[in-house]
Amino acid sequence: MAATCGRSVIHVEHIRKSYGTLRAVDEISLDVYEGEIFGLIGPNGAGKTTTMECVEGIRTPDSGTITVLGLDPFRDVYQLQERIGVQLQQAQLQKRIKVWEAVHLWASLYKRKTASGEQLLEQLGLADKRDAWFMTLSGGQKQRLFIALALINDPEVVFLDELTTGLDPQARRAIWDLVRGIRDRGKTVFMTTHLMEEAERLCDRVAIIERGRIIDVDTPERLVVKNCPQRTVVLATDDSGAAEAFGRIPRLDSVTRADARFMLHGSGEEFVTDVIQCLSDNHVRVTDFRTVLPTLEDVFLKLTGHSIRE
Repeated sequence: MAATCGRSVIHVEHIRKSYGTLRAVDEISLDVYEGEIFGLIGPNGAGKTTTMECVEGIRTPDSGTITVLGLDPFRDVYQLQERIGVQLQQAQLQKRIKVWEAVHLWASLYKRKTASGEQLLEQLGLADKRDAWFMTLSGGQKQRLFIALALINDPEVVFLDELTTGLDPQARRAIWDLVRGIRDRGKTVFMTTHLMEEAERLCDRVAIIERGRIIDVDTPERLVVKNCPQRTVVLATDDSGAAEAFGRIPRLDSVTRADARFMLHGSGEEFVTDVIQCLSDNHVRVTDFRTVLPTLEDVFLKLTGHSIRE
């Protein structure tokens, strides 16, 4: 993953956005650094898309300040449009526009020299679909086309809103590879997702948003270590002295046993190492061994009190 040090290319400070009595965005502040994939994560309706659209300049916040690449997305809208790429959550094109026509149309909208549309289609696996109508593309192919359109102006910052929603696992993983490729070419990616696995696999840093507020910001790994230090080791052994030996493991919280299968619950990064050391010291032979580590889903549950799917 990319380093998170460097200059801030997106700076958001205390923005608010309300729709009537509903405060969709409530005092959000964050920074996105050059060359990173930054994820805004949370359930549907948490305020992710509204926040992103304010940053893009599509929606005007009620208060607060935003700069993108040192520019005001509202006052400097035309300058900024030349330097960013945007994929919208509910993007659609005319049913009977051909793939190559869409790419050429998008390229014509920019004053600066654009990336090669044909090269983008090749890179994104759409070269054989260049003459196909938009309506004949699969969900994954449509998303790849929207990525191509977002990259057509060779942007410095790319915005991706719920990019893989509704895609099958194979198409989703293909899109993940494409997003990593965008970062590897030196671009900055600001994305939203409600898929915790997607955030863990892709993002250098994430901001957890709930009911319009940022709860925490950090790398996925540090969020897990900080909020969910619990570790579980599941193993199987017929050793008659195993249970007694396990009771002496440092940082052990509890042991659950079902016949020859043990679940050892503990805390701290060294817990798994302590279990392995115990097995070695006591010459305990195991026939199965695996670790169960907490995820961003567990972090969300810990911080909000409910699952992201509820």
